[in-house]
Amino acid sequence: MLALDITNSAFDFLTKMQIKPFRQVMLSILQLTKNPYPQDAKKLIGYEFYRIDIGEHRIIYQAENGFLKVILVGKRNDDEVYRRLKNMRK
Repeated sequence: MLALDITNSAFDFLTKMQIKPFRQVMLSILQLTKNPYPQDAKKLIGYEFYRIDIGEHRIIYQAENGFLKVILVGKRNDDEVYRRLKNMRK
């Protein structure tokens, strides 16, 4: 089982979510600590990160050195999460 590390950006998004989607996303994050590469995980091109979709939300994460680092959480139906990821790279 991997230790969980959540970035400030992901934490801020999670704290603003309503309870039902929050529960769904957190359950998925906890499952990732046990299996960081589920069948629906996709590697992001040009990054060392993976993503999974949970309902209307997207989780971008990285698993390495015994940690599951949740980089970003965002809405799935827009590209805001990818814009934020691109801005983090600069």
